[in-house]
Amino acid sequence: MSFKIAIIGAGSVGFTKKLFTDILCVPEFRDVEFALTDVSEHNLEMIKAILDRIVGSNKLPTRVTATTNRRAAIEGARYIISCVRVGGLEAYADDIRIPLKYGIDQCVGDTICAGGILYGQRNIPVILDFCKDIREVAEPGAKFLNYANPMAMNTWAAIEYGKVDTVGLCHGVQHGAEQIAEVLGAASKDELDYICSGINHQTWFVDLRLKGRKIGKEELVAAFEAHPVFSQQEKLRIDVLKRFGVYSTESNGHLSEYLPWYRKRPDEISKWIDMSDWIHGETGGYLRHSTETRNWFETEFQQILESASAPINPARRSNEHASHILEALETNRVYRGHFNVKNNGIITNLPADAIIESPGFVDRFGINMVAGITLPEACAATCIASINVQRMSVHAAVTGDIDLLKLAVLHDPLVGAVSTPEEVWQMVDEMVVAQARWLPQYADAIEPAKERLSKSKVKTGDWKGAATRNVRSIEELRVEKAGLKQAS
Repeated sequence: MSFKIAIIGAGSVGFTKKLFTDILCVPEFRDVEFALTDVSEHNLEMIKAILDRIVGSNKLPTRVTATTNRRAAIEGARYIISCVRVGGLEAYADDIRIPLKYGIDQCVGDTICAGGILYGQRNIPVILDFCKDIREVAEPGAKFLNYANPMAMNTWAAIEYGKVDTVGLCHGVQHGAEQIAEVLGAASKDELDYICSGINHQTWFVDLRLKGRKIGKEELVAAFEAHPVFSQQEKLRIDVLKRFGVYSTESNGHLSEYLPWYRKRPDEISKWIDMSDWIHGETGGYLRHSTETRNWFETEFQQILESASAPINPARRSNEHASHILEALETNRVYRGHFNVKNNGIITNLPADAIIESPGFVDRFGINMVAGITLPEACAATCIASINVQRMSVHAAVTGDIDLLKLAVLHDPLVGAVSTPEEVWQMVDEMVVAQARWLPQYADAIEPAKERLSKSKVKTGDWKGAATRNVRSIEELRVEKAGLKQAS
């Protein structure tokens, strides 16, 4: 069979290579066309060379094109996959650096909290541009697969305002399940069955079965506390498990910034995080990791190119959802996964308009979600707090309403636990001014924000607690940002 797949943000070399090889693991897909597009022509040249090597080495008829003209790439496509980060690391440094001045300590900052909300403000106008192109030039009925964070906000905007058939995809559920299988001593991941439901990055394993036997809270807590590594790396996550009764999909660092209890006092944070790797809660950890590895594909390009000569091995197909969804839709081989879609009653105790992440089955008739799931009350309460923030953030991004944006940030659980309304108003002004080039919808708000900042009496400063935990200081983040500007 032959059809066209467009990948937006294809300059994300490693991830694009993974998606490409996964899709080509499906025998029926050898004739498809991949249209790569990105704002970086240099990155496009590198990824196209790698994918061309894979095609040539495997003697496939697959066609690969690359262009900076996004509309041309989308034209005629049946599937459009997005993995973009608008503003790159330069904007992301502001997502972490500026809130830290106000005491808001984030490990990742790409989902909610101050950083995730501003990330959404940058991404959503671009997502809506993608949707416009999809409506106008893609194959009729084309499906948009969004991998980009903030997942819920981007998917919400694409469905509600972009009017495109959209599904959001993440791998947090798979990673959480791998941990659970390990602590329970499963011989293979296939021995573990589960239902995981909630919202993206706040999804909960509400039913666990090992070889058909139901696993309860006490057994799971004991298994995690006995594990020599996870007992140290996932302390906060285990504490939530003890209190909520169910395990969260998200890493220690991710989960810590969606809740108002663990990162609000510097002297408390060190009790809950682990510094063995950024993902376990390090302040600005993902920014540091991303900055240090931003050019890995440049230094390792020749090695990646050489490895692309190896035969495609279906046994090494990853657990990323995209290839499995396409296979189910095109061949009718049923696939079960966890997908981000509009709720509409799928989870009974979350709002109908929310973007939820929950189990579904895919076949030729589409993505068919399992309806009627009810979350434990504590899980629902935590999700609803984030959903309210996401809803305001999406509407602010679409309308350019800076007052609504400030209210969204004010209602964020961690921000509200740390900052006063006056501080939030100034912080948002500062972030919008710093990121003005990526926020066209706020063009009329920039000068008034600058004027308010010039008269502000709210004091900010380096958060002393950060230095005691051997993490990046404010000044180090400024230096990194300056270096990124110079490099670009």
